[in-house]
Amino acid sequence: MTRTIIALTLLAAPLPAQTFASLSQDVREYVSVSEPVVALTGVRVIDGTGSAPRDGQTVLIENGRITAVGAAATVRIPAHARVLSLPGRTVIPGIVGLHDHTFYGTSGRSVQLQFSAPRLYLGTGVTTIRTAGGTWTYHDINMKRGIESGTVPGPRMHLTSPYLDGPAGSESHAAVSTPADARRFVKYWTGEGVTWFKAYTDVTPDVLAEAIEAAHEQGARFTGHLCSVSYREAVAMGIDNLEHGLIANSDFLRDRTPGRCPANSYGRLATDPIDSATITTMAKELAASGVTMTSTLSVIEGIIPERMQLDARAREAFAPGALAEVEALQKALGPAGGAAWAELLRRTQLFEYEYARAGGILGAGVDPTGSGATLPGFGDQRNYELLIEAGFTPVEAVQILTLNGARILHEEERIGSVEAGKLADLVVIDGDPVSEPARIRDVSIVFKDGVGYDATKLIAAVKGQVGIR
Repeated sequence: MTRTIIALTLLAAPLPAQTFASLSQDVREYVSVSEPVVALTGVRVIDGTGSAPRDGQTVLIENGRITAVGAAATVRIPAHARVLSLPGRTVIPGIVGLHDHTFYGTSGRSVQLQFSAPRLYLGTGVTTIRTAGGTWTYHDINMKRGIESGTVPGPRMHLTSPYLDGPAGSESHAAVSTPADARRFVKYWTGEGVTWFKAYTDVTPDVLAEAIEAAHEQGARFTGHLCSVSYREAVAMGIDNLEHGLIANSDFLRDRTPGRCPANSYGRLATDPIDSATITTMAKELAASGVTMTSTLSVIEGIIPERMQLDARAREAFAPGALAEVEALQKALGPAGGAAWAELLRRTQLFEYEYARAGGILGAGVDPTGSGATLPGFGDQRNYELLIEAGFTPVEAVQILTLNGARILHEEERIGSVEAGKLADLVVIDGDPVSEPARIRDVSIVFKDGVGYDATKLIAAVKGQVGIR
C-alpha cells in the first residue's frame, strides 16, 4: 500500500512550466514568442469545456500559465507584456493525443520517427501525447528526456509500455505467457518510467487480468487494442481505457471463442449483420461502466482509397519512396476492400457518438500506422473533422480532442482547457474552425508552457523526412 501511494504521488507531481531560457539554441530556432508575459487579444476562444465560443477575448499568459481569459474590458494587461493582436483567429487548448505513436508504419515499413514525430505533433497543435504502445520504447524514453531538457522540440509525453501480447509475440510485441511474466513485465517498465500499459490482440485473459492488477498497484493505468479479450471482459478486469472504438470489440462477434482473436476480425466487424440498436446498447453499457475510450477515426479513414487524406503538407513531409508505397497500398486494397473499411468507419462513428451521448469520456488520437496515409499530427487534426462528420458539434469535437484527453490522463487540473490557472498550452488557428472545420489545419502559433512555437517552421523542418527519421 505504501508503494502504491508513493507511485500515485509521483504520477500526480506538478508539471513545471518550461521556460524559453531552458531551451537549447536548436529548439529556440522554432520559437516565435519568447516573452514571459503575453496577451492574445481580439481572439475567438473555444475553451475546451463545452462552452459556446466567445468572440473578442483576451488571453493573458504569465510565466507559462494562463492568468486571465475574458472580454477585453475585463482583462488588465501588464505594461511590460507583449501584445499580439489576433483578430480573425481562434484559440483552442493544446490538443491531447491519446494514441500518438512516435513510430510510423505500413504493411511494408516500420520506422521510428525520432526527428519528425515530435516536430509534427507540436507543429499541428498537439501539446501532449500518450504514446499508446511503443515498438522501440527506449527511443520514446530518450525523446521524452530530450523534450523535457529543452534539447528537442515536441509535446509533453506520457509513456506507454511495449505492446503486451500473447505467447507468440512478434519482433516488436512482448510475448507474455503467464501471470507471473505479466507482473515481471509491469514491474520492469514502471521502473523505466512508463505510466501506461497497452495490451494487444492476442493477450490471454489470465495475463491481462494479472497485468491490470499489477499496473494499478504501481500507480499506472491500462489500455488495450483488444480482440482475444472482449470489451466486457476487459472492463470486468478493471481496464481503464479502450482503443479504436468499435473495431477492436469482439463482443460484436457472435460466435467468438473466449481467449482467441478470430481471423479477419476487422472484416467481420464491417460485414457481419450488426444493427444500430445493438451498437447503441453496447455503447451505453460501456459508458455506464466508467471505462474511457480513444477514438482513432483518421487511421480507419486512411485505409479507404476514395477518402485518403493526403493534402499538400503530407505529400511534402514524406520521404522519397514512402509516398509511392502508400499510394501502392491504397491501389492494392481496391474498391471492395475500401467499401468494407468505409462501413467499419460508419459503424465506429455511430458507436463512439452513442457512447459519448450516454456519458462516456471519449478522447482521440491519430495512430500513424494502417495504410501509412495517416501522419502524426495531421491525423489528429483530421479527427476533428471526422468527429463532426460523426454527429458531434465543433465545440464537442474540440472538447474530445482536448479536455477529455486530459481527463483520461488525469491531467485535467493542469491542461486541456483555456482557463485561468492552467498551463498555457494553446493553439492559434487562422480562421474559424466552427464555421469551416478544415480551418483546424491552419495553425500559426502553438503555445506550450507559454512559449510560442512557429507552426510553419516546425512542419517545414520535416519535409522529406517521414518514413525515414
